[in-house]
Amino acid sequence: MERIKKLKVPAFPIQLLDSGTRDGFGAGLVAAAELYPGLVGLCADVTESVRMADFAARYPDRFVEVGVAEQNLVGVAAGMALGGKTPFAASYAVFNPGRSWDQFRVSVCYSNLNVKLVGGHAGLNVGPDGATHQALEDLALTLSLPNVTVVVPADAYEAYQATIAIAGQVGPSYLRLARDKCPDVTSKNGSFTLGKISTLETGKDLSIVACGLLVAPAMTAAQRLRQEGLSVRVLNASTLKPFDTKTILTAARQTGAIVTAEEHQLHGGLSSLVSQTCAQHYPVPVESVAVKDTFGESGQSKELLAKYHLTTEDIQKAAWKVFNRKVKA
Repeated sequence: MERIKKLKVPAFPIQLLDSGTRDGFGAGLVAAAELYPGLVGLCADVTESVRMADFAARYPDRFVEVGVAEQNLVGVAAGMALGGKTPFAASYAVFNPGRSWDQFRVSVCYSNLNVKLVGGHAGLNVGPDGATHQALEDLALTLSLPNVTVVVPADAYEAYQATIAIAGQVGPSYLRLARDKCPDVTSKNGSFTLGKISTLETGKDLSIVACGLLVAPAMTAAQRLRQEGLSVRVLNASTLKPFDTKTILTAARQTGAIVTAEEHQLHGGLSSLVSQTCAQHYPVPVESVAVKDTFGESGQSKELLAKYHLTTEDIQKAAWKVFNRKVKA
């Protein structure tokens, strides 16, 4: 991060507001390439889908298409890191880290190499692609590994900033991206900082801690809950590792109840981090909005989010439930 502070970071392309986190990544990768001559891109035959096409067109001598071979993708990236490069290795999250987890674990994290793993199309929002392509376990896979930084941007603006920040930090990283467009929720709330949970709304009755595409529904839920008489704090947990335990514990002490919201399995992601943090240091009631130990299925994104209870209304219900638990305690 010290390297970033000494450089003039390119401005965010305004036309990408309210687009997708993958779009923010694509723009951020081009911006980071301007800052760091050693940055290279690698992809596994999904260049346009993960928004690496612009980088590949602008820097053809710094881009490698490895084909449908995600394990090889990470192996090549590790070799490039050993050669002094800063590789961003991208594919769909179900394959990267899903299929390449062993290579990421041994060749990258064990050796603490400067490889940036990018998992696109994560979560249920890939819709019709079905369960085989809906990565709901990738955070559990990466959070369990030593040395790795894990980032889940809430919108395109944050993905842009996160990509540049990751490029300027030495060491393994995992960047989780979604396919769907999402509302802009962070650009008016200050700059992105790795390892820091940002406060989007203040409140005293309970806290909602969300990450990725569920940050926007969390904001909407907080607005509705205020109309119902609850003062709600909203936290954007864009960095899951290293985890900002200080901000979580402050929220626990000041609001006394927490709801977590994530487009991921209940176990091994944001819910686990928050629950573990509170259980160890300051126990408060916690309710979780997440996929409850099941695979997804084929369908439209909005239909799937509703079926698996990942909507604004579900966050509202969880908020009232955890608030009532707090009152009864």
